[in-house]
Amino acid sequence: MQGGLAFLKYFVCKGYRYVLLAGIHKAHYSAVDTNPLSVYIMQPIWNKIIKIVPLWIAPNLLTFSGFVMILFNYFLISFYDWDYTASGTSPGLVPTWVWLFSAFTTFCAYALDSIDGKHARRTQSSTPLGELFDHGLDSWATSIFVLSFFSVCSCDNGKTGVSVYTMYIYLSIVLFNFMCSHWEKYNTGVLFLPWGYDISQVLIAAYLLTGTVGVEVWQKPLLFGYYITDLLVILLIGKSPDLCKSVLAHLKKTLKNDSLYEGLLPLVSPLLLFVLLTVWVVLSPSNILAKQPRLFLWMVGVAFSNVICKVIICQMSSTRPELLHWFLFPLALVVGAAISGLLGGMEEAALGAFTALVTAAHLHFGVCVVSTGLCQHLLPGALSGNLNVYILGLFYLG
Repeated sequence: MQGGLAFLKYFVCKGYRYVLLAGIHKAHYSAVDTNPLSVYIMQPIWNKIIKIVPLWIAPNLLTFSGFVMILFNYFLISFYDWDYTASGTSPGLVPTWVWLFSAFTTFCAYALDSIDGKHARRTQSSTPLGELFDHGLDSWATSIFVLSFFSVCSCDNGKTGVSVYTMYIYLSIVLFNFMCSHWEKYNTGVLFLPWGYDISQVLIAAYLLTGTVGVEVWQKPLLFGYYITDLLVILLIGKSPDLCKSVLAHLKKTLKNDSLYEGLLPLVSPLLLFVLLTVWVVLSPSNILAKQPRLFLWMVGVAFSNVICKVIICQMSSTRPELLHWFLFPLALVVGAAISGLLGGMEEAALGAFTALVTAAHLHFGVCVVSTGLCQHLLPGALSGNLNVYILGLFYLG
């Protein structure tokens, strides 16, 4: 037993040393939400829902519960539609109750994510740990929302659906928009909540419509010959003007970092990650994205989540982000070996191995950064230990 605890302590702390938490205690949450739908409709609803939440429930437990629900829903849909073809080739393959359950879990996750901060203030348990826990899970949940919805659209079968390359572009746009919001906060100190944050409500409506009418409704033009996927692109691109905030802030000298280089530093790793992944998609000898769309897109979401989490931590702790994320090095090796033909028929196996590595590393990173109260005794120096709180409880450590 002692040997096992010693191994756990070494294994977790060893990978945690690069996380700098010197300024985490001084982190202050500042956000601006200008979405009329959120301000005038959803916020009053959340204010009513929060009143029925028991005071003994920890805010982070609400956050985690919502994430677990959408993760379970993702794996449920994956069971019925692994390759994103069920809605196009066999519309009845995914049971109706799965779509209705998807609407339920999406609403619950959206609601829990919206009230966790309110509940933290209500229970006087707001901490930087809660903000990090919330935004860290959001960075992963963002891709899971999108990947689950792709089963509604289905892959292109020659008549209906969207191509796997279109799916990759959609996912990249969503993740880049999320990244830009936290890049803005890194530079300005204020998180400008994107209007696209409420796109979860669109997904809820889409799941409900699919469950009641059937997936065939998305295989017909909706408006002026445009399909639902075309309208979603318009919604996603609508976030782009927010990128101007950081540029304007620099011109007005309101950036936290006066140096343009320091301001752009958090974008280096995400952009290089996107470049490497795109090179793999375009030049893959075996057309890896078409062969394993779900596995590849899952890997993209997890990799971006880890990169974004590093930026969030640097912003909260007032530390300088690393220039190159370590994911880039093994990814470059895999991509180089794949497009050069060295992998041959092993390209799918290499994708599976790299996906497993990225997922395990991301989970390990989460354990290191946001440790439970139990790990306070095993892992001195972890974030929950530094802040002296339990991650999923309302009790303070002695």
